[in-house]
Amino acid sequence: MTTDKKKIKVTLVKSLIGTKRSHRATARGLGLRGINSSAELENTPAVRGMINNIYYLVKSEA
Repeated sequence: MTTDKKKIKVTLVKSLIGTKRSHRATARGLGLRGINSSAELENTPAVRGMINNIYYLVKSEA
């Protein structure tokens, strides 16, 4: 039996300069380094919460 988890593609669209340190750490935790960097992550409640925390910096697509 395979467990096919859904994936979410997250792209950093705004600069991290001037943001809270915790928001920069959240972006780093998602694997986002600079503007236009993308990461494909599993759709888990933890990842969705991190995306929700920095919603104004990222663009996400299913």
